[in-house]
Amino acid sequence: MKKIIVPIDFSEQSENALKVAVSLAKKHTSEILVLHMLELNNTIITSEANIHPEQTVFFLKLAEKRIKEFLDKDYLADVEVTPIIKHFKVFSEVNEVAKKHSADLIIMGSHGTDGLKELFIGSNAEKVVRNSEVPVLVIKKEHKNFKIDRFVFACDFKLDKLPAFKKAKDFAAMLRAKLDLLYINVPGDNFLSTKDAYEKINIFLKEGNIGAEVTIYNDYSIEEGILNYSNANGADIIGIPTHGRKGLSHFFMGSIGEDVVNHANMPVVTFKMK
Repeated sequence: MKKIIVPIDFSEQSENALKVAVSLAKKHTSEILVLHMLELNNTIITSEANIHPEQTVFFLKLAEKRIKEFLDKDYLADVEVTPIIKHFKVFSEVNEVAKKHSADLIIMGSHGTDGLKELFIGSNAEKVVRNSEVPVLVIKKEHKNFKIDRFVFACDFKLDKLPAFKKAKDFAAMLRAKLDLLYINVPGDNFLSTKDAYEKINIFLKEGNIGAEVTIYNDYSIEEGILNYSNANGADIIGIPTHGRKGLSHFFMGSIGEDVVNHANMPVVTFKMK
């Protein structure tokens, strides 16, 4: 892992994300790209050149000052940190920054159970997840020593999830974490017998040339199953696939991905399916 992007808004939550990035950077000799999206008035952004240069310069200088103060921390002393300022226009630009700099991971802070709309600024974290082609790690609290031993990856084991699984497998290997594969079986139209569930899972494992065991866990809903299993089995992080531009709301069905991110007490990492 060579480069990690951490979007910041100077909040406690973005600093929690930064501390996790520092922990990973020290272990993997990674560079941290601290990204601040500068909120400029749309008139300034769209105006012709030289109409509002003084306002633009003022906001840029202010952002540079705040970033310098924000990064004046002892725990950053031995880490390579590069600040990046982008104007606030479309949050898909976070993915553009990741592509431009060949970043391997985006780490974002969250307020917790208030939901994705409390991530970073407004509902923009969901936009980041939706557009990101690299994994997005959501952090909810301070981790003084970020260490992952057990990584639960939950999916429905349809073949379109194979690309996301392979990314999750690489991520787990990088963290030297035990990868725990999970299938949630629920009552209703999507219920499968144990036999049918394992037949579906085995097709997935064979197609992906995967030698691994999968746990089938029964619960009343998929999101409850993921959270209950992860909490009961000492998971340190939950991984889920996303459809990318279709957003978290299309993970499995409904808003399961959002619910997992919103209500998990532990970090959650998303992997794009394509």
